[in-house]
Amino acid sequence: MPGPTRKAFPLRLDPALFAAVERLATSEIRSVNAEIEVLLREALARRGVKAPVSERPRRGRPPLEGKR
Repeated sequence: MPGPTRKAFPLRLDPALFAAVERLATSEIRSVNAEIEVLLREALARRGVKAPVSERPRRGRPPLEGKR
């Protein structure tokens, strides 16, 4: 079974900054992690850096080989 496709790392934030991101995430109906990812992608795009979205692994049981 392949490992996770996302890179995990510790992130230290000022508590006030985290609270602001948390409020924004709540208003956008996202997790804090997803909101940080959106904010990073937006910031990179403003600077002209393309950050493609990786293909997510398919969920569920894999199809049987040779059967349809």
